[in-house]
Amino acid sequence: MAKTLDGTAALVTGASSGIGEATALALAAEGATVALVARRRKRLDDLKQRIESAGGAAVTVEADVSDRRQATAAVEATIAELGRLDTVVNNAGLMLIGPAAEADPADWDTMLSVNVQGLLYVTRAALPHLIAAAADSPRGVADVVNISSTAGRVARPGTAVYSLTKFGVGAFSEGIRQEVLGQRVRVGLVEPGTVATEITDNLSAADREAIEQRSPGMVKLEPADIADAVTYMVTRDRRVAVNEILVRAAEQTW
Repeated sequence: MAKTLDGTAALVTGASSGIGEATALALAAEGATVALVARRRKRLDDLKQRIESAGGAAVTVEADVSDRRQATAAVEATIAELGRLDTVVNNAGLMLIGPAAEADPADWDTMLSVNVQGLLYVTRAALPHLIAAAADSPRGVADVVNISSTAGRVARPGTAVYSLTKFGVGAFSEGIRQEVLGQRVRVGLVEPGTVATEITDNLSAADREAIEQRSPGMVKLEPADIADAVTYMVTRDRRVAVNEILVRAAEQTW
């Protein structure tokens, strides 16, 4: 039975865990061959094996997208291996929190380099290939999906710089959406709420506890919930552009 994304190639950053991993699995299940991009080779290899065991196809590309040369090389390696690029999911990101007056500026640099620069570098390298794929694809469309956050809508104490990066992702997404309107490349923004992932692993125990106390007893989203939103976006007919999806946990207040 034909699948919606048969014959297409997708690239997912931050594919070694969480939302990126779930998204790669979901796109492969829809028929896409997926380039798995992240820094952790072992995890990528394990994910590739899982995708192939389920009847899908994937390639691994070890890269730190916050480095412009590595980000560009990851896109070029995908083209060299798969011959085309129909879908890009910019998922790589991290969160470091704390009051601005007490924060280590090195944490800000790290968040900006991954959450903003990494997304910019991958998108810049991918856009010409996406435009070319949309022009010759039977589906007549290609997609960029950027993963933001509810923090890209509401800034809270301690998350000022993280929110800055996510608000920026939203602005960039809208800007390039308008730039490629006539070239059959859709641009989507997915804004997850609280998801059970590794994103809080780099935080101190006190910061993790502070986050948990915001909504005690809240049932967090699963990475597959966000993968569902991404898959919905990129499997629509070319006449449909779903440009933004906000996905909150049911009990989330912000």
